This record gives sequence, C-alpha cells and structure tokens, in this order.
Amino acid sequence: MTEGYDFDLFVIGAGSGGVRAARFAADFGARVAVAESRYYGGTCVNVGCVPKKLLVYGAHFSEDLDLAESFGWSTGARSFDWPHLIANKNREIARLNGIYRKVLGQAGVSLFDGHARLRDAHTVEVLGKRYRAAHILVAAGGWPHKPDVPGAEHAITSNEAFFLPQLPRRVVVVGGGYIAVEFASIFHGLGSRTTLMYRRDLFLRGFDDGVRTHLREEFERKHLQMRFNSDIQSIERQADGSLRLRLQDGEVLDTDCVFYATGRRPLLADLGLDTTGVRLDRRGHIEVDDQYRTAEPSIFAIGDIIGRVQLTPVALAEGMAVARTLYRPEQARPLDYKQIPTAVFSLPNIGTVGLSEQDALRAGHRLKVYESRFKPMKLSLVDHDAERSLMKLVVDADSDRVLGCHMVGPEAGEIIQGLAVALKAGATKQVFDDTIGIHPSSAEEFVTMRQSTREVAP
Repeated sequence: MTEGYDFDLFVIGAGSGGVRAARFAADFGARVAVAESRYYGGTCVNVGCVPKKLLVYGAHFSEDLDLAESFGWSTGARSFDWPHLIANKNREIARLNGIYRKVLGQAGVSLFDGHARLRDAHTVEVLGKRYRAAHILVAAGGWPHKPDVPGAEHAITSNEAFFLPQLPRRVVVVGGGYIAVEFASIFHGLGSRTTLMYRRDLFLRGFDDGVRTHLREEFERKHLQMRFNSDIQSIERQADGSLRLRLQDGEVLDTDCVFYATGRRPLLADLGLDTTGVRLDRRGHIEVDDQYRTAEPSIFAIGDIIGRVQLTPVALAEGMAVARTLYRPEQARPLDYKQIPTAVFSLPNIGTVGLSEQDALRAGHRLKVYESRFKPMKLSLVDHDAERSLMKLVVDADSDRVLGCHMVGPEAGEIIQGLAVALKAGATKQVFDDTIGIHPSSAEEFVTMRQSTREVAP
C-alpha cells in the first residue's frame, strides 16, 4: 500500500494486541510483519491468564471432591500429581502457540522469530537484517518486577511458577494484586502450606471494599494464612534448600518458595527507543495519544507497554483500533476505558464492572447500595461452614442508573460479563427489577434484590 517500504506495518511483539493489529491490518490489505523473540500469544497465553486459569481449575478440584461426597459420590483415596498437570498445561499452550502462528500465516503476515530493535522512525532490525516500514507498532508487553531486597534471586515470579518441577510444600506469596491472590488460591488449593503477605492493610486496592473484605473472610474460612502490614527484608538459602525470610519487623519465617507478585514493568530493554522520538511517561511507559500514536508519528504502541488498563481484552481492542486508524479510518473510534469488566480468578472468583462504592462516592453520587450474601445452592448439602457468595449493586440514587456490579463467588466472571452489557447500555435498577431471573441460579440474585441495604452520600 505504501511505496518505498518493505512493509506497511511492522509489529514488534506477538502478544494478544500485536497479533490482533497484525491480523486485521493484513486483512485490510496492508503488508505486515511481526517479530517475536519469545513465544506467540504473549504473556496471557504462555505465562498469564490462560495457564493460570488452568491451574485454578486444578486447584478447585480439591473442593469439588469434598463436595461430591455430599451428593452421594464415594471418591476414595486421592492424590495430586503436579508434574502431570504441568505437562498437560504445556501441551495446551503449545497448541495455542501453533494457532497464533497459523492465524498470522493464513493472513499473509511475515513472521520473524527474533528480537526486533528500532534503528530509526521507519527501520526495524531483526535477525541481523534491517527492514523499512511505513508504520511500526510496539507491542512488546511487560515483565514481572521483583523488589531489590537481598536474596531476591532466590524468589520466583509468575514466569517461573508455571514451570516448577514440583509443587512446593510451603509457599509465601508476596503482593496484594490480582496475581497474588490468584496464585495464593492456586497453591493453597493444590495442597501447599500457603502464606499471602502484603505490605498494606488489605489486598486488591482499587476494588470495592465490600469485595476485598468478603474475599479476606473467605480466605480465613479456607484457612489460607494472611499477613498484612508485613514485608520481607531479606531472603537466605539454607543448607537443606529451604529459604529463610527475615521480615521487616524482625520476625524470621522459613519456607520452600517465595513467589513475588509485586507488579510488572514495561518491557523496554534493547528496543532502540533512543533512536527515535518516542517519549516515556512519568511511570516509565511509552506515551501515546488517543490513537496510540507516540511522539514519533510513524510509531504506535499498545498493551502493557503503555500502562493504561493491563488486560488482554483491552490490548485486543487497542490493536484493532490501530489497524482501523491506519487502514480503515472511517471505522476508527476512540476506545472507551470506562466500565471495563474484569475477573479475578481467586478461589472464590471475583467479577466486577463499573464503579466501586468508594469511587462512586468520590465522584459525587448519592447512592443506594444493594448487597446479598448467601450460600450457593451447590453447597446447600454441605454440613460444614461452607463458602458464601457476595453480590452487590451500586446505584445512583437520583437517576436510578446502576453504576457498578460486583460479585464474589462461583463463576463470577461468567455472570458479570453479561451484566457488563447492561451497564454499557445504561441500565437502571428498574430495568434490573423488571428482568425475569433464571431459577434456581445464583445469577438471579442480581435481579431480585429489591430493598437497598443502605443509602450513602458523599
């Protein structure tokens, strides 16, 4: 489409966003190349959401086996084989890698399996050769961050957790974000003696406080140990291979594995940004405008490397937006970052869309809040103190518009996805009330909560 160049678009990074942009740009008639030095599918497919959810499924079976007995099943002796789970996971990820390659190849995209480096605003070097492109898209993603404490080299991150040769007997998970609570759930569910350590008062900062508190209570119910306002000062390898942690309060703790889930940084190393006019923002991410164009007009950037909303579906939408901006401008429209649904695959799951109660109050809304806590029907035959679900609606008291939907419980992500459509369409609480529920289901609770639990104002 553009004369004088080897490619119309050169994409650096074959993660979700890069693949989406490359595939559709090629479908729109552009000559496209993709360079990837690690694995096709990026973090999500290889060391992120896909293998993580497979491990979450595996971890939940311990609870399912307990539950089966209340329905008359005799499960007998049971054991867990970590290497078997990891081998099956690896086979599935390899299959997905192949699908990503196939999709790009069928679209006519040229593939380069190597590290790409910018040489100027229109030149990319990969595998010792240089290619000229009318436009370049940087979609190199992010990388786990470990704090600079003595002995941090003995700790692992999410990158390594998926390839551990054996399940650790004792694990300390450090962090308070969704990766931390998910992996704490995984290790605990699979049988490791697990401690979740966080330097603040309560994990999942930014989520609705009711959700955060409910998950903490469920973790306590499951006897998952939590240490808040606590952090590691140093890590020492012992002669028997275990790790000795010295905490900032002077306490000593022994474990077999330290898993850091303390944030991610943009993967900028050796990209050659200094050969271009690309600028970074104050947090160290690539700075882009509403069309994902950097300060260098020919270079775009999307995904984790720009640090907006670091979710796979968001990267996919950003990749599509770039393809449309460049090759279907009549279809281009700004991406709306409001009311993005998300799930945390802890055990129990969290699903959320829209404003938290706290954010709605900060935005000046008078609120009616509806909450319901109950034991799901699937657990009704269990004699012991069973898991409870939370469902919550945050409603504007003046307009009746539903501002936020929040859930903690089985299949929360599946349920919240449908409600995200309703919030996007501007549904009011009256619309929820007028909707017939599916009975018996947990989801019907969202359309049967009639009395507000409280009314609050800024």
